[in-house]
Amino acid sequence: MTTVKLYGIPNCDSVKKGRAWLAEQGVEVEFHDFKKQGVPAAELDIWLRVAGWQAVINRKGTTWRKLPEHDQAAVVDDASARALALANASVIKRPVVQWPDGRITVGLPALIERAPV
Repeated sequence: MTTVKLYGIPNCDSVKKGRAWLAEQGVEVEFHDFKKQGVPAAELDIWLRVAGWQAVINRKGTTWRKLPEHDQAAVVDDASARALALANASVIKRPVVQWPDGRITVGLPALIERAPV
């Protein structure tokens, strides 16, 4: 059985759908809860390097839209996106999946499209 590490928030619809889809595919999931365990800084650095801040930060979500305009405008690169994500995990697009082969997918569509199952 394949095991993946899935990062997110348990009550997030995309995370729920992603976990259900992976279970249907017979993939075992190790879940990392941002709310209880925080955002792992070392992994966030990898996500930003691999996927880019534009993919990691959910600029269409409620959390982003509720940010003051000057906070939104300040996110212009990996470093500023990193600071925002560490301060507010809900701004990260979910789910983030680390596959056994080291690949990273960000968001539900990417999970389903690129899943090596």
